[in-house]
Amino acid sequence: PSREELDWYESKPLFGWSVLIPRTRDHSAVLPSRLQAYGAHSFDVPTISMEPPRTPQQMDKAIRGLVEGRYEWVVFTSANAVRAVTEKLDAIGLDARAYSGLRIAAIFDSTVDALTKQGVRPDLVPTGEQSTAALADVFPAFDDVLDPINRVFVPRADIATESLSAQLSDLGWEVEDIIGYRTVRAAPPPAETRDAIKTGKFDAVAFTSSTTVRNLVGIAGKPHKYTVVAAIGARTAETCEEHGLHVDVVASEPTLPALADALADFAAHRRDDLIAKGSPVVRPSQRRRRGRRSR
Repeated sequence: PSREELDWYESKPLFGWSVLIPRTRDHSAVLPSRLQAYGAHSFDVPTISMEPPRTPQQMDKAIRGLVEGRYEWVVFTSANAVRAVTEKLDAIGLDARAYSGLRIAAIFDSTVDALTKQGVRPDLVPTGEQSTAALADVFPAFDDVLDPINRVFVPRADIATESLSAQLSDLGWEVEDIIGYRTVRAAPPPAETRDAIKTGKFDAVAFTSSTTVRNLVGIAGKPHKYTVVAAIGARTAETCEEHGLHVDVVASEPTLPALADALADFAAHRRDDLIAKGSPVVRPSQRRRRGRRSR
């Protein structure tokens, strides 16, 4: 590449930055690819793993009901819920055709992607904010003339809140809220990764939920005080502070692209400040001192 092309690449706000992404259940490529576009390398650490429910009978019964036409709607609030149902259908020799005649609602791009991979197009996805509240706002009320069946199946994680069920019940639906999978803390990452986190070898860490904060600190320890901490929203930032982390960046809206954009923006301002002061432009990881300091 020409010097000009290299200059352009090196002028990217996150050029050379190493960004740690503590991963949740739903792994999406959106954040890593957006960070890469800003010149960063990202490094994933799984913080959650998915296990079958302790009592699978309820889920088995719901899957039979799905096949037998017991429900009018199936509501998916995560890609893992799609996965949990798909695995159950596979186990009894069925595929996405089991959904024919059912209406499907979903939130989050990763959930819609997981359904699309199964050849299923959701009938209802809220525009804008992706949350159970946004879904409840656009969900149709039960109409005994138009709707032959008043039952809704909501497969979910054991830690998911049940507020959606209450909101759908208020709309006249009979909701079967079934635990489709359990989320458990992942095993700790290798010692080398834990050491890199604690000694500040990462320039930044991007937290996408409160759970990722709690679990990363639990399995790997606290990031070094020079590591830039970016949070997807106010609640995640609050959890960081409860764990003694100083939050440098909060996304303007709780989406993965906005989180990457906010981190890039922070890095660009930081670089400009260093240049204005006549200081060398060093990455956060290049500032670390010998020995570990707590924040």
